[in-house]
Amino acid sequence: MVLTKIGYGLSGLVGAGIIVIGARFLVAPRVAAAAYGITTEQGSPASDPYLAAKGVRDIASGVVVMVLLAAGKPHVLGRYLVATSIIPMGDAIIVLRGNGPKATAYGVHGTTAAVMLGTAALLLSGPE
Repeated sequence: MVLTKIGYGLSGLVGAGIIVIGARFLVAPRVAAAAYGITTEQGSPASDPYLAAKGVRDIASGVVVMVLLAAGKPHVLGRYLVATSIIPMGDAIIVLRGNGPKATAYGVHGTTAAVMLGTAALLLSGPE
C-alpha cells in the first residue's frame, strides 16, 4: 500500500511534468527543442508544426496519467507507464541519431524512462 502511494505521487509528478514540457513546446518551441536535445534552424518559424505536434502529444500523455490517477487503478496506470516509457527511449534515440548531446539523451530522456519504469514497478508490485 505504501509503495502504491509512492507510485501515485511519482506518477502525478511525471504527468504534471510532461504537461509542462508539452506546453513549453507550444509557447517557446526553440527553447524547448534545445532542452530536448535538438536545435532548429534559425530561419525556421518558431511555430514549427513538428514541435507543436510534440507539445500536443506530451500534453495528452500527461493528461492520460492524470485520468488514470483519478481512476484509482494502480495496475492500469503502471501498465500505461511501462507502455509509454517507449516515448522517452525513442526521444533518446532521436537525440543520439541527430548528433545531439549525449548528456541530454541519457540524462534527460534515459532518466525519464527509468523513472517511469521504476514508478510502474511500484504500482504493479501490490495486489491487483
